[in-house]
Amino acid sequence: MVDQPSSKFIKVRCPKCKNEQVIFGKAAMTIKCLVCGKEIAESSGGKIKVKARILEVLE
Repeated sequence: MVDQPSSKFIKVRCPKCKNEQVIFGKAAMTIKCLVCGKEIAESSGGKIKVKARILEVLE
């Protein structure tokens, strides 16, 4: 039996330009939109605080 990882990738949509982007659920730094540069997630020491609409959690 293999343990499942506790971290996931998350597909989010930027509230400013509607760009869809896949981010890591436990990122160590602030994540900005690749198109417009708006901050879409910030690190909080463990899991990230998402500031964009979450579309899907990827397994």
